[in-house]
Amino acid sequence: MSKFIFATVSDAWSRWCGTINIDQELATAILIIISILSIFWFIWTQLASNSSNPPLPPGPPALPLVGNLLSLDPELHVYFATLAKIYGPISRLWLGKKLGILITSPDLAREVLKVNDVMFANRDVPVAGKEATYGGNDIVWSPFGNQWRMLRKICVREMLSNQTLDSVYSLRKKEIRNTVNYVYKHAGTPVNVGEQMFLTILNVITGMMWGGTVKAEGREKLGAEFQQVVNQITRLLGLPNLSDFYPGLERFDVQGIQKKMKVLAKKLDGIFERMIEQRSKMSSGDENKDFLQFLLQLNKDGGDLKTPFTVDHVKALLMDMVVGGTDTTSNTLEFALAEMMRKPQVLKRAQEELETVVGKDSIVEESHINKLPYLYAIMKEVLRLHPALPLLVPHCPSESIVIGGYTVPKGARVFINAWAIHRDPSIWENPLEFRPERFLDGKWDYSGNDFNYFPFGSGRRICAGTAMAERMFMFLFGSLIHSFDWKLVEGEKHDLSEKFGIVLKKKVVLMAIPTPRLSSSIMYE
Repeated sequence: MSKFIFATVSDAWSRWCGTINIDQELATAILIIISILSIFWFIWTQLASNSSNPPLPPGPPALPLVGNLLSLDPELHVYFATLAKIYGPISRLWLGKKLGILITSPDLAREVLKVNDVMFANRDVPVAGKEATYGGNDIVWSPFGNQWRMLRKICVREMLSNQTLDSVYSLRKKEIRNTVNYVYKHAGTPVNVGEQMFLTILNVITGMMWGGTVKAEGREKLGAEFQQVVNQITRLLGLPNLSDFYPGLERFDVQGIQKKMKVLAKKLDGIFERMIEQRSKMSSGDENKDFLQFLLQLNKDGGDLKTPFTVDHVKALLMDMVVGGTDTTSNTLEFALAEMMRKPQVLKRAQEELETVVGKDSIVEESHINKLPYLYAIMKEVLRLHPALPLLVPHCPSESIVIGGYTVPKGARVFINAWAIHRDPSIWENPLEFRPERFLDGKWDYSGNDFNYFPFGSGRRICAGTAMAERMFMFLFGSLIHSFDWKLVEGEKHDLSEKFGIVLKKKVVLMAIPTPRLSSSIMYE
């Protein structure tokens, strides 16, 4: 029997390791080590289960030391939702030596994100995350405390406040008009929608960060550099990494994820260094004022007395803006157009609303946005069906705590499955149907106070960029569907399948053919 079990585990381990590119001999060596240590893991779990605390949440049977790693499905958001149907709204998985807690109900999400917000405000920082953000010195991965408060305050007040966003309206308009012009020049031919959305948002963000330092002729090259690197960074952040599940293996970097991330982070660091050097040589007059100038001045002045503001903090915040602000919104825009093309009546209704508010002899302005309730409903419905971060960013309790009658130990990795809650048939009528009308009554918002619908998270760790994401989606998407009709390449079928990652992506790239619909070519200039 023991030989059969070992053979079964070995086969599963080999298949799992194959999906993450580990050499077979190395995988075998790791399996032997794990087998030797299994008895100690078994003894430890038995002792833990006999404690006087409430039990751990239920979950699938786990192999010694390996836990449930071998049974993980690459589409984690779907797999976790399946487990919830079997084990209930709170369940557990052993990810090697790490304990994962799965939350799949609004009530329990409220317990974690609101009732016990401070307790769950920390992060279990992955190795790849530390490597990409200068040791976790950014808003996303920084531990809850003075440093995090300082970074969030700086970012929200100086970069993402409504006042700041109002001041760079002309930049957003310029980049969106450039995109409309690009699409117009490619009318009648397939356009890679996601790629164009990414580049538009990237240009807006980099313009806000260091718009006074980059000449127009250098913007295109800089955008190409970022696009390639950001896609690879988000991919590595979503890969299962043995160094996270077995911290003792971190120094060996078995899968090479840390090494790959270091190479990518170095590329972005080189760009940041160039921008910092250029900004340092420029005058500090108001005409050149941008986010980078403010950060460098804050660094020079010493920052918050409680928390020194270093150059690493400067770069980590730039990293957050570039990585966190581009992929999320561009993927949402791609899903939105794909869903509407599959339901032409939705696209037609949105275009009719735009014609009533804007007209076919004018272009969309940001001032029109608040007069477009159906377009807002489309955005909310896309975020319901395809939340940018399907499991949010995992939370980590600073102390052991009881949630839903079960013990959630200190240091566990807590996954809140917003994707599954947004598709819960007990909350949503026909949850798998793309139906923007459900949001027209104004009942739902994404402020983080309603745990039936919270695509941007909730509590202290709620997304800091919600206002910017909303403006970019509405202005850019409104411009694209007002200016063009869209159809698939002949012979292609509508494919809305998802690819899991820390950021949810469309599995099949959307290639769509635009047809101009405005009254004059002048409006495409």
